[in-house]
Amino acid sequence: MEYGIQMYSLRDITGQDLDGALKAVAEMGYQNVEFAGFFGHSAEDVKAMLDKYGLKCSGTHSGIGDLLNDFEGTVKYHKTIGNHNYIIPGHDLSTKEKLDTFIAQANELAPKLRAEGIELGYHNHSHEFYDMPEGYQIHKELEERADVFFELDTYWAYVAKKDPVAEMERLKSRLRVIHLKDGDINGHGVSLGSGTAPVAAVREKAIELGVGIVVESEGCDPTGCEEVQRCIDYLHSLD
Repeated sequence: MEYGIQMYSLRDITGQDLDGALKAVAEMGYQNVEFAGFFGHSAEDVKAMLDKYGLKCSGTHSGIGDLLNDFEGTVKYHKTIGNHNYIIPGHDLSTKEKLDTFIAQANELAPKLRAEGIELGYHNHSHEFYDMPEGYQIHKELEERADVFFELDTYWAYVAKKDPVAEMERLKSRLRVIHLKDGDINGHGVSLGSGTAPVAAVREKAIELGVGIVVESEGCDPTGCEEVQRCIDYLHSLD
């Protein structure tokens, strides 16, 4: 199994030492990384770090604003680091007007990105699965109207009282990657195997569907490195 790591999990060090953070996750056995910011590093420097440690960029969490403000420069950066999955990690979709604007922007950008070999994705939290006051659900609207793939955060789906495995099956035609995460039903995240989310079943479903697995663990308990080490140790126990 190849496992990826969302670098937000090591946010206690990435801003000061991205190279060291990448070295650490490579030594733990993670093979793919999903970036959550580049902290002023050039694309060439990021690619050199990845190559130095034998890592691949499986995706990034990047805002839609970068594409709207500088499409060509943003595409060049992501192509240089070898990224093919440009994932919006969340967006202010708190009103129907904002949702409609976002969908229109995504639908304009997605084919332009696709022509460059990059797919546009969306990463959920829990609120996208709740009913809005007007009676719609944000995630349902995105499913029906937005030209995006889904990076299902299986833990936030669980917090929204959805069955993550059933959601993976339901979305499988547009599911390229998942976030594998653990925690309690109230939104408190912990390292894999320490919470109540159905981590083992989600992992098995991801293997069945052939979608990428990216670990994210948000506690930095007591440090990001120690937490994500526990995560991969747990995953190896399932092999």
